[in-house]
Amino acid sequence: MDSTWTEHLANVVDVEATCWDGAQPPGSVSEIIEIGLTVVDLSAGERLARHRILVRPARSAVSGFCTELTGLTQQEVDRGVEFAEACRLLAAEHHAGARPWISWGDYDRHQFTRQCRSTGTPYPFGRRHTNAKAVFTEAHGLRKRPGMAQALEIAGLPLEGRHHRGEDDAWNIAALVLHLAERDAWP
Repeated sequence: MDSTWTEHLANVVDVEATCWDGAQPPGSVSEIIEIGLTVVDLSAGERLARHRILVRPARSAVSGFCTELTGLTQQEVDRGVEFAEACRLLAAEHHAGARPWISWGDYDRHQFTRQCRSTGTPYPFGRRHTNAKAVFTEAHGLRKRPGMAQALEIAGLPLEGRHHRGEDDAWNIAALVLHLAERDAWP
């Protein structure tokens, strides 16, 4: 691949993790169960590809609340890969170490950092991370940082797919990133 072409590509990442309505069950930890990834070409202003990696949790289970929120079931994530394999796939197939990456807020970055540290898994991403929520907030002169769905409304963009589904959220966040790039507000 020609490097002039690849330098305009970025990975937009959104994760879903095990969650509970109320207290976390004893002995459980919040773990990534889905990684949504959309490749964007910032210079062409296009979303090029969307990907989904299902991840099998090792130290928690998908609660009814989590299924209601994300649509993901325990049975579905049981067919996923282990977290270390998901990170290997991000690096090998999605150039996570080389491409800049983007998330809505810092939750996704912190979740990866925590989970990599606690499992002894090499961190799959490079240092170039952009918090799209912070960029959007500044570009639109907002006082409070909006959630992704609210940001789509402000930008006049449709919410495509299911909110709180990693693959769909990454696709929608990518639309917001391109909206910011069109306005010359992307760093």
